[in-house]
Amino acid sequence: MSVAAGHVAGWVGVGGPGQGANGEDAWLQVGIASVEGTAPYLYAEVVREGRQPQLMLLDQNLRTGVGRRVAVLETVERPGSWRVWVDGNPVTKPIHLRGSSGRWAPIATAESFDGGGAAACNSFAFRFERVSVSYGPGGSWRPFVPGYRFLDDGHKLQSLADSAPTAPPYAFVASS
Repeated sequence: MSVAAGHVAGWVGVGGPGQGANGEDAWLQVGIASVEGTAPYLYAEVVREGRQPQLMLLDQNLRTGVGRRVAVLETVERPGSWRVWVDGNPVTKPIHLRGSSGRWAPIATAESFDGGGAAACNSFAFRFERVSVSYGPGGSWRPFVPGYRFLDDGHKLQSLADSAPTAPPYAFVASS
């Protein structure tokens, strides 16, 4: 992983820009990220309507090649409240996100942002294995179905599944 400017991240979550109550930005995600000059770290991010993003550092001592199981799951007890899970354990208290229950689709993504300045080439590799989706609060797990690929001009996506028959279908390397 080489971050020339901005950040790179691989994460799962729910919500997004314009997905909150009254069309405001709202989301919850958990994943691995790195910014220029830092080692990769495990984080959770919550955005509530009308507030700035809140970043929670969960682990700053990640080792390359060591997998982590991460999830964002709606609670059974209170619809619209979500928790972040890491390696089978909850790591946040319930986080209420108004208007989210029954509306938000799951997301699994990797991203690179150059910080908004001059074009910079960040390179990274993330692997999503055994991705599944809960179809009800508290978990009713089913396999994840691939959806859309968003790729900016000047970048390429190399599927590791194409080059190695044993690689999972959600593994890739991104570079410019």
